[in-house]
Amino acid sequence: MNRKYLYPILIVLVTIGFYYIEEFAGSTITGASTEIGGDTNSKLNFFYLPTSTTGVVVMHNYYSLSYSEKHEQAEWVVYELKKEHVAKHDFKRPYFEKDEKVGTSSADWRNYKKSGYDRGHLCPAGDRGFKYEAFEETFLTSNITPQNHEFNSGIWNDLEQKVRYWAKTYDGVYVATGGVLSGDLKSIGYEAVSVPKYFYKIILDKSSRNPKMIAFLMEGKNSNRPLEEFVVSVDYIEKRTGIDFFPKLEDKIEARLEGSSTIKGWKF
Repeated sequence: MNRKYLYPILIVLVTIGFYYIEEFAGSTITGASTEIGGDTNSKLNFFYLPTSTTGVVVMHNYYSLSYSEKHEQAEWVVYELKKEHVAKHDFKRPYFEKDEKVGTSSADWRNYKKSGYDRGHLCPAGDRGFKYEAFEETFLTSNITPQNHEFNSGIWNDLEQKVRYWAKTYDGVYVATGGVLSGDLKSIGYEAVSVPKYFYKIILDKSSRNPKMIAFLMEGKNSNRPLEEFVVSVDYIEKRTGIDFFPKLEDKIEARLEGSSTIKGWKF
């Protein structure tokens, strides 16, 4: 090849290489898929991915996650929940399986056996009832966390139901959820799965001209308090977790949405 053309081509290739290094350095992204939530993807997944403190990002067909080997669970799970995704189903409940897309392998479900804790879904099976493959995917052990039963079936379930209501009301939302994996945490099982003391859920509604965001932080025990009392700013959760949620949002919009702890505009 003529050097006249070789050097410009090399410059372009090097430039592209630096772009991808800058965007995804330190992250191992596995299982990249062409759809999430049933939608064709590419920019969608990457745009709404939070930062990963572990560098291990797994993209499944119907949700994505950042896995923490230290804590043997996801530090966050994110997905889109559309109005049509909220569907009743009579699917047979599958067995929990290890997530083969996690390079170090996700924790075995037997760690939870006789532990006194539920295998709490992060992306709820109820949010993926529109298709069996999507429903089944929520039973990967990378998508579960130890939760007190009364909490899992009580106030946390109430919040999950509320998110489905918002998905129908606002014609779709984006959800980020997980346990706060910091501080002195107890563990269960032979693989030492950490038991979070607090759990968070962040919901972004971008369906209107004025997008809104709301975040919840809950201690892992049941409560009779109304959901509104658990609302905090996304900034507060970011400080607790070290995670930057929705980093690709325009800076002014991100600052406005993540600094607010108002319930204004959200139908309770």
